[in-house]
Amino acid sequence: MLATSELMRTTGQLARVDKLLPSWLELPIYRAAAEKEFSRWPLISKRDLRENFPGNFLRGGQSLDALLASKSIELEHTSGSSDERTPVLFRRGWWNIQENCMLRLNHYVSRVLEANPFARRATLVPPVCNGLVCFSNYTAKSARTVEATLFVNQARIPFLLTEAEMARMADEILEWSPEFLDLDPVHGAWFAIYCERKGLVFPSVQFLLCSYEFVSVVHRNILQRVFGRPIFNLYGSTETGHLLFENEHGEMKDNPENVFYEIIDPDERGIGELVVTTLTNDIMPLVRYRVGDLVSGPPHSDGANYQIHGRVRDALRRWDGQRVTTLDIDRCFDAGSGIIHYQMRQDQTGNCDLQYIADHQSPDAADIASVTERIENLLQLRKKINAMTVQKLPPLTSGKFRLTGRLAN
Repeated sequence: MLATSELMRTTGQLARVDKLLPSWLELPIYRAAAEKEFSRWPLISKRDLRENFPGNFLRGGQSLDALLASKSIELEHTSGSSDERTPVLFRRGWWNIQENCMLRLNHYVSRVLEANPFARRATLVPPVCNGLVCFSNYTAKSARTVEATLFVNQARIPFLLTEAEMARMADEILEWSPEFLDLDPVHGAWFAIYCERKGLVFPSVQFLLCSYEFVSVVHRNILQRVFGRPIFNLYGSTETGHLLFENEHGEMKDNPENVFYEIIDPDERGIGELVVTTLTNDIMPLVRYRVGDLVSGPPHSDGANYQIHGRVRDALRRWDGQRVTTLDIDRCFDAGSGIIHYQMRQDQTGNCDLQYIADHQSPDAADIASVTERIENLLQLRKKINAMTVQKLPPLTSGKFRLTGRLAN
């Protein structure tokens, strides 16, 4: 049996984990943990998922080629935001099932989906190649349409999109008439500015999902201003599936039916690293997996309201050494700051510079001074922040953008 821990949420989940332990121990990656209580199983990371793949997740007598040939499973790859791309296995249809389960936690979204069982979505995220879709700048619309989803974006860097490309995206969305938009917040905000400039509206859209990376207050403000529809943050990853979803009250909620949650090494504010155990992916279950993100919210408390604080590696340091998260920095920006996107960088001495892309109504000096003063006080900086406007900010190799980060030596 499992040892009781304050990190373990409910008696029902404890019993479920106990039931799944024997099947997990059949996998080579977990066999070394056989004599340990679950709470003492080693934490794993993407490196462990890649090492000896697929043998680390295949049971005796299984062959990846045979499984793929049977069309019973899907082979996907992570975006590689902080490491190499990582292969992921799950049963065919698993992704849609667990996503639908998560979306139903939001009563507003659930009502829309109940009224539209085959609800269409238009997706604007950095283009990727995986088992479902692979496209480049020259791929036809038909190749970017997968069941009820239309992938409209074909560029990694939204700031380089031409007017013709933006018009093509808008025309495709209007023709597709989706019930909701599924957006990377940076790509979505940039596209929203174009729509605002052209006076474009999408009458069929009833809500917006923001996923793929941290949703800043500046992104959310622009999306709300332009599209005027409810915006909900959907948080997860390719390897884990969806982990948290914003409900109609603005609270980030978990789904204990799909995932077992832990927060490790919490600081004095209760902010720690998220560790999850997936409960529904029997092909490649992730047991005590380090997601790489900072969160707060006690997972052992029923109805806990989580807060996502950003990547562990993107946290900054106060002058006294205390950790300052991406969320801490983002709270310093006003909803009407006149900024589309930004990046705050901290050097090894603790000094910072702020680069930002201005909205069509550029922020005046007083607006920027107000933002930087708040950040300076938060970080206890001895030197004023160097703030400058830029035309574009580069993404990571994965296509994701860092709002905050410490410069390497």
